[in-house]
Amino acid sequence: MSAAVLILYTGGTIGMTATEQGLTPTPGLRARIEQQFGAGLAQLPSFDLLELEPLIDSANITPAHWQRLAALLAEHWEHYQGFVILHGTDTMAYSAGALAFMLGACAKNVLFTGAQVPLGLPGSDAADNLRNALLLAAGPRITDVSLVFNERLLRGSRIRKVSSKRFAAFDSPNEAPLGTLSKTPTLHHQRMLSAQTASRPPHLAAQLNFQPGAVALLTLHPCMPSALYDALLADPQCRAVVLQSYGAGNIPSRDQAFNAFLCRARPRNKIVVNISQCLDGGVSPGTYAASAALQEQGVLNGGDMTPEAAFCKLHWLIAGGRDQRAVRDDWEQIYCAERSAG
Repeated sequence: MSAAVLILYTGGTIGMTATEQGLTPTPGLRARIEQQFGAGLAQLPSFDLLELEPLIDSANITPAHWQRLAALLAEHWEHYQGFVILHGTDTMAYSAGALAFMLGACAKNVLFTGAQVPLGLPGSDAADNLRNALLLAAGPRITDVSLVFNERLLRGSRIRKVSSKRFAAFDSPNEAPLGTLSKTPTLHHQRMLSAQTASRPPHLAAQLNFQPGAVALLTLHPCMPSALYDALLADPQCRAVVLQSYGAGNIPSRDQAFNAFLCRARPRNKIVVNISQCLDGGVSPGTYAASAALQEQGVLNGGDMTPEAAFCKLHWLIAGGRDQRAVRDDWEQIYCAERSAG
């Protein structure tokens, strides 16, 4: 082990520099880190840095990138104490959620971080986020794939990006942070995944077969175009739909096109999962008559899961080779504290 931590730099704002076209991910991040920290680098854990080629803006992330990250972790797993994944903030919740399902209760620390302002620019949050991530990665075991951002440690399967500008860009709306990282850092190990949670080694995660287009997000709004339903039902690649319903799980029960979509989904081998559009609270099946059709048509309950976690869980279950029945059965299990029990 030549260094304590391996940094995987995928791209994103933290390593961007200005070009004529605007900010873009730029190679050579190690030199910029050394320049930023100067003599203070000696106070941090030793690290190696691996840059993905090509670097990408996180808006271009696909499930294939999740599999590539798992493969890189598998390749270097035995050589480092912990891992820091530098990632763009736009799709960080998806990638952290996917890795959370892929790895379960990690045997080693796997932490995501990034920044709202590039490293080295005035007023940047990048150095603080990177410093905290390195210190945690080389520290005691954190069983969850997690996010380090704005002096908080958040569970990867629970995070949402809630601001495009504020340094407090992320939150885990339905649960408390796993840690606070101010002057006196506090980690809540009792909130982390327990020893009873399965650990899935990265070499097995790297063998999963993620399928492009396998999962869709459908957000309800007044007067939905019926063509959206027809397109999802007709698409042979789409095997599951995350339905973002109103409030506690309500749907437009008088909308004939939507009701027809629900009736046709299961015979077409489409799995539908219901979650709430609300940031906090989740769905409560059966509370309102307006949600009765969901239960009647076998729509699965997403509880208080985030859209990103529901999307990633379905992708992960399908990538494991499960058929429709197995996905439906295994959906009910909680794999990485992705929703509240009960």
